[in-house]
Amino acid sequence: MSRIAEIDRKTSETEIFIRLNIDGKGESKLDYPVGFMSHMLKTFARHGLFDIEVRAKGDVEVDQHHIVEDTGIVLGQCFAKALGDKRGIRRSGSCIFPMDECLARAAADMSGRAFLFFDGQLTCAPFVCAADNGTQSEFQTDVIEDFWQAFVCAAGCNLHLEIIRGRSDHHKIEALFKAASRALRAACEHDERARDSIPSTKGVIPGFKSPGVMV
Repeated sequence: MSRIAEIDRKTSETEIFIRLNIDGKGESKLDYPVGFMSHMLKTFARHGLFDIEVRAKGDVEVDQHHIVEDTGIVLGQCFAKALGDKRGIRRSGSCIFPMDECLARAAADMSGRAFLFFDGQLTCAPFVCAADNGTQSEFQTDVIEDFWQAFVCAAGCNLHLEIIRGRSDHHKIEALFKAASRALRAACEHDERARDSIPSTKGVIPGFKSPGVMV
């Protein structure tokens, strides 16, 4: 069966639609107003071999926090919905990913329990990036942790993300997205030896919750 999910979330601050195919080819179709996050989502899709369609708009004139955090919520909800009862998946995965001077580590467990450990060693100094409309803007690097916190809460997963070493904030963030996507890809893959089993001694793993508004 195809593991595909769509979530359309609208609030007074943002409108975000995401379609996710876990068993994809790494293709992405993005209409996203924050250029650097668009690049990260494309990177996430490519390295995880997830097909992702994203349409998003929001109050970026206020700041980037609302739209980036809400994107994490909707993407996490899509993972939870697409995985269903998680029958037959490997459940956990990890990756150490090098990117030039940077080395990132990620470990994921689709346990139904939300927990994030994040040590991105980011300077939190914004850097200039291009938007999709060709203009330039500053990217607020501190929203990256907010994105992943929102993701784990919505997906119901345990995720550890850390930079082992690195200099460039751009490289640190991108390496974390690549490591996370490959760890999640491994966790979501089917285990051919246990196709009909729930990967837990409890016999059940908490699954998808109705996508209400998370504040």
